[in-house]
Amino acid sequence: MAGLIAVRPGSRTRLCHRLVAHPAGKGQRRSMGEHDFIALVDGVHQLVKAPIVLVWDRLNTHVSHAMRELIDQRSWLTVFLLPAYSPDLNPVEWVWAHVKHSLANLAVMALDRLEALVRNRLKRLQYRPETLDGFIAGTGLTLDTPTSP
Repeated sequence: MAGLIAVRPGSRTRLCHRLVAHPAGKGQRRSMGEHDFIALVDGVHQLVKAPIVLVWDRLNTHVSHAMRELIDQRSWLTVFLLPAYSPDLNPVEWVWAHVKHSLANLAVMALDRLEALVRNRLKRLQYRPETLDGFIAGTGLTLDTPTSP
């Protein structure tokens, strides 16, 4: 599962996400890879129809050589990395905490049912821009355009 909060001046804040179920098995990838993450970013680019400034944590697939190559192929994409070990600066961490909290005390018998519940919770958040704005505010970071000296 991967997500990002898209902010564009004059537009509502959006939550964009991608949920990928990987088959279990020895030697099979059990997490999202570079192509999964870049597909999410490409989708957001199609949605917002504007250049993207992406602020990312230092997940190994975000900083890999393969990811750097994928980023370099996109002239509309600028990436800044958060300091190491700073989940408090990443508003998407608040999204995951919110979704996990909403799923607390549920006993799900099948993976597809859990996937459906997670998708439902994320879809609900997509229609609550004020909550997404609160997640951004919770980081203490501002989105103001810097003024030149």
